[in-house]
Amino acid sequence: MPIKAGERLTLAEVRGSSGTVRRIWAVITDRGPAMLRGLKIEAFWDGATTPAVSVPFGDFFGTGLGRMARFESALFSSPEGRSYNCMVPMPFRSGMKIVLTNESGKDLESIYYDVDYTLGDKHGPNMLYFHAHWRRENPTQLQRDFELLPHVKGRGRYLGANIGMIANRERYGQTWWGEGEIKVYLDGDTALPTLSGTGTEDYIGTSYGQSRFTNLYQGCQIADAENMQYCFYRYHVPDPVWFSREARVTIQQIGYAGKAAFPTLPKPVYRAGKGLVEADKSGLNERQDDWSSCTYFYLDRPENGLPPLAAPEARMKGLAAYPPVL
Repeated sequence: MPIKAGERLTLAEVRGSSGTVRRIWAVITDRGPAMLRGLKIEAFWDGATTPAVSVPFGDFFGTGLGRMARFESALFSSPEGRSYNCMVPMPFRSGMKIVLTNESGKDLESIYYDVDYTLGDKHGPNMLYFHAHWRRENPTQLQRDFELLPHVKGRGRYLGANIGMIANRERYGQTWWGEGEIKVYLDGDTALPTLSGTGTEDYIGTSYGQSRFTNLYQGCQIADAENMQYCFYRYHVPDPVWFSREARVTIQQIGYAGKAAFPTLPKPVYRAGKGLVEADKSGLNERQDDWSSCTYFYLDRPENGLPPLAAPEARMKGLAAYPPVL
């Protein structure tokens, strides 16, 4: 089925019944960065007027940066690097609607898809609605951590995120970028988070840099050291992160600059944990790169109050086409 530029296509709709979306599969004929970021997928639960899910198509299915990769996780997969699968359960009480909008500025020749769901499911009072939120900062800001999940109110569960990073090679060359701590603020946390990590590679279960690997709950499906582009994910399935009143999740932008790189770093330089420094020989310093993320969570309400999805131009800007990572 074609989707012309500007058109909306309803992938699935239920009225007047409870149920659960069990699986979404899709294939599109144009898998370039403009289409992967220009297509917008939205999900509305129980007649809500604002979507619980409003994210770029490619990022929703587990890989960012407008790129394709062969991978398999517990929640998303692309078995041969050319299809899209989602196995996240998405319950609803009285109806749902899943819509795809073509904001790429060009026609999509064809999309093939399945949306599999059950009807009449008996959901208890503690049922939570599935949500997804996308963000990009290019560049990130010094002294301010990148927000994977801005502050949300309610009872729920942080499910995890897939994250994309494009290094600013003009400023930092080929130096390592991934020492930022993940920080999960829960239920009244202010200065200090309940959960804190020790670096991006540690958060996804590896060490000393990131190479390509894909596992059920953690992985790095794009590790393009030549172009300094990385896509990685972490899903909290066996280790759930629950919250009762509110949540916020961030990640620092910190990397290593050795003796050779430090003199050429743009000033001012902020040393991680030590603030502004004017001279140093080596160490972990704050960076400004291009970060984006698609974050998944459950909430006890069908609307989340988060900012709307960025305009397509901001989503697509600066992305280049690459062959699928196989």
